[in-house]
Amino acid sequence: MIALTLDRIAEITQSRISGPARPTDVVFGPVVIDSRRCEPGSLFVALGGEQVDGHDYARSAVAAGAAAVLGSRPVAAPQLLTDGGDEEVIAALGRLARAVTGELTGADTVGITGSSGKTTTKDLMAQVLDRLGPTVAPSGSYNNEIGHPLTVLRADSGTRFVVLEVAARGIGHIAHLCDIAPPRIGVVLNVGSAHVGEFGSREAIARAKGELVEALPSAADGGVAVLNADDDAVIAMAERTAARVVSYGLAPGAHVRAEDVGLDAAGRAGFTLRIGEDRAPVRLALVGAHQVHNALAVAAVAAEAGMGLADIAAALAEAGPRSRWRMEVTEAPGGTTVVNDAYNANPESVAAALRTLEAFGGRDGRVTHAVLGVMAELGEDSTEEHRRAGALAARSGVRTLVVVGEEAAPMAEGAGAEPGWDGEVVRVRDAGEATAALRGRLRGADVVMVKGSRVAGLEKVAEELTEGAPPAGEPAREMSGEDAK
Repeated sequence: MIALTLDRIAEITQSRISGPARPTDVVFGPVVIDSRRCEPGSLFVALGGEQVDGHDYARSAVAAGAAAVLGSRPVAAPQLLTDGGDEEVIAALGRLARAVTGELTGADTVGITGSSGKTTTKDLMAQVLDRLGPTVAPSGSYNNEIGHPLTVLRADSGTRFVVLEVAARGIGHIAHLCDIAPPRIGVVLNVGSAHVGEFGSREAIARAKGELVEALPSAADGGVAVLNADDDAVIAMAERTAARVVSYGLAPGAHVRAEDVGLDAAGRAGFTLRIGEDRAPVRLALVGAHQVHNALAVAAVAAEAGMGLADIAAALAEAGPRSRWRMEVTEAPGGTTVVNDAYNANPESVAAALRTLEAFGGRDGRVTHAVLGVMAELGEDSTEEHRRAGALAARSGVRTLVVVGEEAAPMAEGAGAEPGWDGEVVRVRDAGEATAALRGRLRGADVVMVKGSRVAGLEKVAEELTEGAPPAGEPAREMSGEDAK
């Protein structure tokens, strides 16, 4: 991060210098919450936890080079001490990030929100924008009130772009994150039914997601709202922002749009990217037709940043997956293709995954199988949404539908009631039973899709089926946030 003395950090964070810390000591390294990531000049943020308390690792953090410890309990180390426990430490972290953001005069901050697709779009965006200049983006889903400021604090005077996921647990949360790191460009991907049980309605989710566009500068001050023209709740947010609106999608009137969309034999999307009257062909390295909308959002931001159409198309084609368990394709030792999309699930993302699986099955008569777990936090719509997902799995032509867990049981009912489907439903209790059920049913070039909410832990199914295969994609190396919200 930008180098700051301890006395300046104490002023910003509203903390006090304690222990052997000297006011003129400088923090010039990363700000971290894991003492194992400390290095010379870093700042270690000590938080309590269910299993461990970061304060207990203060001495090891300093031994590794940390200039000081920001915490709420006195420790035998150079310290910036706050009152109020973890809540105040997190608030202090946010204040530090806000101050550093104000110093990043040469950087554009891009915020991305949506019910699904934030992490994939963020990964794609970071790879494309990095061609224009140094870009900071979180690993994995570092998108909550802790991960958000930690990501911002990785930026320095040479940073050109800061790309941030913006997640919401409720009304006002996105507004708070935008106050920590005010974006110039805001991207809204979609408003789905994920977490409708928590928010109460899709309308409430839209209110929360729209806080991003409300936080943007005016058009006169350079603010840009990038909105999905194919989602009615998203494009309606144009009325809630003073920023200039750039739309993207398949709709004929979108500013940035895709034409001639199709999938190849590996499930990768190809399309013609059109910006204004200019066109360029794109073949994504990512799997699934739903990646087209993610790519269009990235293209819109890249164009706003000054990248030419040909360069955008080339950058999109070369960008690969960076975060685990999101349409992660691996060939198992026996020749079966395993599509691990087990990071999270909601009705929209399950539908997208099944459409991709159907595309795989349409190639050379390959047999497809789906392992589906619970879609969490759907509230009173849960039973019906699970039935619909099961019916959709049957219509996609799967040979076997493995339904994992009691909460997902209505999927079995939905598939069984689908007219003309001659596949098999297998109900199991957990990931271990799901793997056992599949082993006797897979043959050669079959394709298996694994999808469920995090609580289902279905990544274990994919990992066991592909044991011994080369790893697909780069693992997320940092704390997970509230990715699906």
